[in-house]
Amino acid sequence: MPPYFLDPNFQPTEHSAKLAFSGNHLDRQSEAREDDCVDRAMEHSDAQFIGIARGRVVLRFNGEDAIGFHPHDHLSDHQPRWERAILLGYENGAPRLAVPLGLNPDDENLVLPDDVKLVDFRSLAIQKLLSHSELGQMAQGAATLAWHSSARYCGRCGGQTEMKGGGVKRHCQSCKADQFPRTDPVVIMLTVRGDKCLLGRSPHFPPGMYSALAGFVEAGETMETAVRRETHEESGIHIGRVRYHATQPWPFPHTLMIGCYGEALSDEIVRDEGELDDCRWFTRDEILAILDGNGPLTEDDVPQFFTPPNIAIASRLVTDWARNGEGQFD
Repeated sequence: MPPYFLDPNFQPTEHSAKLAFSGNHLDRQSEAREDDCVDRAMEHSDAQFIGIARGRVVLRFNGEDAIGFHPHDHLSDHQPRWERAILLGYENGAPRLAVPLGLNPDDENLVLPDDVKLVDFRSLAIQKLLSHSELGQMAQGAATLAWHSSARYCGRCGGQTEMKGGGVKRHCQSCKADQFPRTDPVVIMLTVRGDKCLLGRSPHFPPGMYSALAGFVEAGETMETAVRRETHEESGIHIGRVRYHATQPWPFPHTLMIGCYGEALSDEIVRDEGELDDCRWFTRDEILAILDGNGPLTEDDVPQFFTPPNIAIASRLVTDWARNGEGQFD
């Protein structure tokens, strides 16, 4: 019996499968790699590469259709760092690799062919320039390359490390310790109480955007404990029961967002002014109006409130609560 990601009859139905960056079903073969696996993968006639440069992906366009993965020779004009390429896995037996590029997207003198663009990760998802599976593969590549860039020296002895297993680990040349790609767990939670939910505004949000609260899981914490601690620290609201809803890989740079609903046991908001510009309760009717584009407007006739774009797990939490009755604590 083939593993689920190779079985064409298996269709994931969990909430996580609907989210951007979550469609990666590559056969990674992480436990069965030799150190020359990248070299051998590059020689495969059906190998495909995705080029990543400082948070952007090189896309070729065939008319309006974007092409994100390229044969080897199509990246040769974009300063590929082949020696730092990583093997993502295999799709129907064909290798998929990620390659860091030497291009600087912010260089005013950078000239690209007319059919080539450098597109940031969020725009890739919002504009649906890649397929669901390609976007997930890109997220794996971006997160892993970011980790390799920051793990060039050993955290134990300070010695230089080298990539092994095609990118699945780094090995210290001094103390011989192995390090493995890092994923940072973050809880993101929609706090609910009856027919209302709690949303906040971070200082870096665009004007009018409100979202679910979020924070990193700390050492020795469960997911539920992190939800309760972060919610109370940022809003002063006490949380009782916690329910998991979905997870989302988030390549900024290598995070796993753990989406939850939290049961509010109190109403009074005591906002952490260092973390949030605002924090307030919204009724279900208010959220539905905002989602439908019928919310209150400013004097300039722009929405007074809006939620994150639908590529984000925060949007899924809010929408599933308001429209589908998820996250109720009866």
